[in-house]
Amino acid sequence: MPEEDDHWFLVGGRRWRRTDPALPEDVVAALRSHLGSARATVGAASRRGDAAAVADARRRVGIAKHGLGERGPKWWDEPVPARVQRAGEALAELAG
Repeated sequence: MPEEDDHWFLVGGRRWRRTDPALPEDVVAALRSHLGSARATVGAASRRGDAAAVADARRRVGIAKHGLGERGPKWWDEPVPARVQRAGEALAELAG
């Protein structure tokens, strides 16, 4: 059975990657806000059968999760400046 540690947490026996702890709190808060909005849009678009809107919202979920370090390269394998830069780029893409 997988275990929790500084890199992972468990939900229902499934292992999920933690948010990068080196990211500034304001960046994390903004990315989580975009993530929540995108997830809500996935649900709403799914209910109305809008496949294009679902695809766009899922793309935005992915950008936010990459920025948070929850997807993509393992944040613990990269230098902090590169991780912070990736988060800033994700936030800029989502805000723009």
